[in-house]
Amino acid sequence: MRAEISFGKSLIGILFVGLAAASCTTTSKPAATAANTKTKQGQAAKVTFNYTAKDRECLQRAMYFESLHSDEDGYMAVGTVVMNRLTSGAYPPSICGVVAQKRQFAPGVMTREVKPQAETELATAADAILIKGARHPAVKDAMFFHTDGLKFPYDNMHYVTVAGGNAFYEKRDANGTLETPPPLPSYEVAMNYVPGESMLPPQFEALIPSAVPVPLPAPDPMATASTGQMRIVAPVTSPETSVEPEPGMPIAIPIPRPAYDSVMLRESLPANGG
Repeated sequence: MRAEISFGKSLIGILFVGLAAASCTTTSKPAATAANTKTKQGQAAKVTFNYTAKDRECLQRAMYFESLHSDEDGYMAVGTVVMNRLTSGAYPPSICGVVAQKRQFAPGVMTREVKPQAETELATAADAILIKGARHPAVKDAMFFHTDGLKFPYDNMHYVTVAGGNAFYEKRDANGTLETPPPLPSYEVAMNYVPGESMLPPQFEALIPSAVPVPLPAPDPMATASTGQMRIVAPVTSPETSVEPEPGMPIAIPIPRPAYDSVMLRESLPANGG
């Protein structure tokens, strides 16, 4: 009789353990599904920008002529500024549009010759930015730079790093707040290669309700990528500094991101930089 009771208890214990194990297996599946859902949602949140082979060339040209033909570190720093401008919403919506904008980058950036010996390293840097989403980590949100060693009497120049012979800076007010629409972080940006010369606008409509008009920041001569190339001591008259974008490539400035709809850039600066 005792043997039967002992056997019955053992059988009940085995059944209880089996049910507990089955219960654990069942409850683990929703957790995995939730994780997959979060991953898919994160991927869908990216803002897509299209680029062509011409845009890739424009990026390489900016990196080459603005970094004193230096090295990959200098190339990546300038390339990050280009991408910061592209994704900020306050500059032209294509890479070539950003690089070819008047009085922003080095004179002749769209027309001068790139030395063949630099092409391999330039291609590597451009592909890292466009395909891998790489950025120069020290550049942060900077959209401006000038030749290292120069000094300017403006209190909103927040320097972040020096690379390729240039000093890179963000424009911030006395409270440390950016005075320009911030760029998108690289993990929120997807670069989509398209053949041909035509460009589609970036998907800013996914970020900004179309029914809410947002004022555009006023133009500012100080809002240049390279103040070292501005020659602010005298008016610029060289035809090379007025390079127009390639034919067929429209320049349309998108609406800034709504968090910065009341930002106005600093007043125009006198020609002598005083």
